[in-house]
Amino acid sequence: MKDKQKLSLFDITIIAIGLVVGMGIFRTAKDAAAASTSPAMYFGVWILGGLIAICGALTYAEIGSRYPVTGGYYKIFAVCYHPSLAFGINCIILISNAASLSGVALIGSEYIAPLIFENPTAFNEAMLAIAAIVIFYGVNLMGLRMSSNTQNVLMIIKLCLIIVLISALFFPQLYHANAESITSTTTAVSTNSILLFGIALKAVSFTYGGYQQTINFGEEVHNPQKNLPRGIVMGIITIITLYLCVNYSYYKIIGFEELKSTKSIAAIVAGKMFGAAGGYTISILLFLAVLAYVNVLLLSNPRVMYAMSMDGILPKAFKKKDEKKDVLTVSLSVFAGICVIVLFFADRFEQILSFTIFLDSIGMATSAGAIFILRKRTKHLDNTGIYRMRLYPILPVIFILAYMFVGTVIAITNPEYAVTGISVLTAFIILYFIFRKKGNGDNNLSDTVLLRQDV
Repeated sequence: MKDKQKLSLFDITIIAIGLVVGMGIFRTAKDAAAASTSPAMYFGVWILGGLIAICGALTYAEIGSRYPVTGGYYKIFAVCYHPSLAFGINCIILISNAASLSGVALIGSEYIAPLIFENPTAFNEAMLAIAAIVIFYGVNLMGLRMSSNTQNVLMIIKLCLIIVLISALFFPQLYHANAESITSTTTAVSTNSILLFGIALKAVSFTYGGYQQTINFGEEVHNPQKNLPRGIVMGIITIITLYLCVNYSYYKIIGFEELKSTKSIAAIVAGKMFGAAGGYTISILLFLAVLAYVNVLLLSNPRVMYAMSMDGILPKAFKKKDEKKDVLTVSLSVFAGICVIVLFFADRFEQILSFTIFLDSIGMATSAGAIFILRKRTKHLDNTGIYRMRLYPILPVIFILAYMFVGTVIAITNPEYAVTGISVLTAFIILYFIFRKKGNGDNNLSDTVLLRQDV
């Protein structure tokens, strides 16, 4: 790639921000607060989550530099481990993506439900989420698509909402009566508080997700040794700052104790700033942003399944395509069906959050561990201008241990989701050998693209 076409420091900084900033910040603050024993712990877990994201992003950036391939985040499993694990992880990440879509759809329904129902229940919210999925399944099935600017519009909505929420800090008259000092409450460290910290970190991890896609930019950055780590660190520090400001706004306007049980937090802050109309407007904008996100995932993930079928690691049926409408009918139907099934078994955001992050903890820890294998196999690349992280192996070890910790906490507090996740992974690995025995494909996973969308 010519230098003029390569990404600059500014480019990689903006990309890092765009990959991470998602819908989670408008909901997961409630879950993190509910698990926190004090305001200091609450803000501490947001800072720690950002530092873990920096460790992960730099680890994936080096993996991408050492093994530059389209969809590298997933293909490394076949290269560094075994094709059966690659197949299994690919499949559970697809399920994780479906669960993530369902979770974000629930975030939107929690905001819009009070405008439709007088006393909305979890069932009402789940039905609204299912309705959004079904509507856009129908839209995609007919071959219609939103414009290519959908993601840009979504980003503008999110950034505008974040700015509005932060601006509430300039109106001290709106501050909650019990918005005390952050350090005013302290709690002794115990086994229980460590588990609670892990639960809070689970919610924060969902909000910081997306940085793993830095794996795709290792060879496309100008002067990667300097610009890649600087861009990633600057981008995530910017995100940490934004998230801390938004959370401080929640804390000052809503109050720490009230935040623990408040779902539509952004609408409440806007309502206090601009009245009931402001709260309604924020709720509608958030729901529209969620619809755009649902559409993007329904567009991208069926194409992943199609690519996996083309590579022979999913049955041939997933290649079925309506040529007239350019619709992947089987892949689209299966993915949408998984999204709806998730909502039937987990109709609350907290349940989906635990399931999604447990699946992610398997994929994240395993994929990041590939750096140790790639370092040994690609020593000949060390002085060729590729990105090589400093503080190795400390950064990847911190990242892997963090996700192992979160996965363990979920296994302790929600064992049913851990058992389900491990069972599903095991089932897919068994299916790999069944497909291979039947001659349905090879195991090279060539150019399989599986992009984890930001929430």
